[in-house]
Amino acid sequence: MIFYRIGNFLHSCKVPLLPRIFDILIRLFYRSAVFTSTEIGRGTIFAYGGIAIVIHRRARIGNNCIIGSCVTIGGKSKSEGVPVIGDGVYIATGAKILGDIEIGDGCVIGANAVVTKSVPPHSLVVGIPAKVIKSNIRASDYY
Repeated sequence: MIFYRIGNFLHSCKVPLLPRIFDILIRLFYRSAVFTSTEIGRGTIFAYGGIAIVIHRRARIGNNCIIGSCVTIGGKSKSEGVPVIGDGVYIATGAKILGDIEIGDGCVIGANAVVTKSVPPHSLVVGIPAKVIKSNIRASDYY
């Protein structure tokens, strides 16, 4: 997250070239595609050092989220939109969140789930394709 935060600050200050160098450093050190131009909220962390995380450069991630290793947050072919993740969301290892969808605040995305439809706030989703199996949850009960 440190490389991302520094690069994102430089990107927001419209510093040329340096943010791109931080994008490359993230790929080299963490084997991840997390771009400094992506909006990632305060307090959001990458579990296990952010290994193998792929986040579309136009995706938006809220505050205080936890993102596991090998997670993909990206677009879908023939779709312009990308995911918007709310605040306090826990995304477990291997989950895929794809397309023009919204994940509500306080959700939990289960390990290896493939989410292609929007998820209401405070829901637990699992499976391929992901389905809501529990509502009105507290995400903190699952990590």
